[in-house]
Amino acid sequence: MTGPDDPATRLGWAGRMTAFRGIVWREALRFARQRERFLAALVRPLVWLFIFAAGFRAVLGLSIQPPYQTYVLYEVYVTPGLCAMILLFQGMQSSLSMVYDRETGAMRTLLVSPFPRWFLLGAKLIAGTAVGVLQCYAFLAVAWFWDVRPPLGGYLAAFPALVAAGLMLGAIGLFLSSAIRQLENFAGVMNFVIFPMFFASSALYPLWRMKESSLLLWQICSINPFTYAVELIRFALYMRIDWFSAGVVTGVAAAFLGAAIIAYDPSKGLIARRGGPGR
Repeated sequence: MTGPDDPATRLGWAGRMTAFRGIVWREALRFARQRERFLAALVRPLVWLFIFAAGFRAVLGLSIQPPYQTYVLYEVYVTPGLCAMILLFQGMQSSLSMVYDRETGAMRTLLVSPFPRWFLLGAKLIAGTAVGVLQCYAFLAVAWFWDVRPPLGGYLAAFPALVAAGLMLGAIGLFLSSAIRQLENFAGVMNFVIFPMFFASSALYPLWRMKESSLLLWQICSINPFTYAVELIRFALYMRIDWFSAGVVTGVAAAFLGAAIIAYDPSKGLIARRGGPGR
């Protein structure tokens, strides 16, 4: 509990906003100084859009399905999934930075501040999501020249969907960062998270095609939260709302953020079992 003598209470909201700006600015500087990170974030989905989509266009026929009102090219179909892939990799990259900060001791400085952990972790999550959303709009700008052109209003309507999806995927990464002990273990763990989430979803293929080929795979895709992040973005780009996907994304984001806050609690979380945030 907090009282008048609590340091965070004495600092007030002005102090919290200063801390929030500091966390966001640190994340922005880290991203700006790693230009190869920005290029990698764009090259990865662009390879799928320019090369794989062109090859699959003749193989995969797409029927008319919501939110599309006519037949669409495969490039148009996969674009929302590629936006979600950018957010997924950004969320995992943010969790990687948390693991690195824990190894270097920088996390101890963050977590021993007078501000509550939910506020610090939330600020870190928002900062990472903001970077991911900027990457998505950069990708959509390039995709426009590849004839992937949703309605102009869809770019604005997609903003809350991108933010919600980014918060969910970032919260998953935040929770995973509490369970990864060493930086060397990160790549192995991520291979069991990123690729199954991406490929076992509606990012590359419609769910009805999954159901035709394998009922088990369709069931896996149906319980994959990444699927609902993709569909939320897909509908938003065409100025429609998929309320079920919005509910799933919001619920999963809240659940994993809550789990991350508990995991980073030094009295009862995963960090406590290792002897503190700096270890």
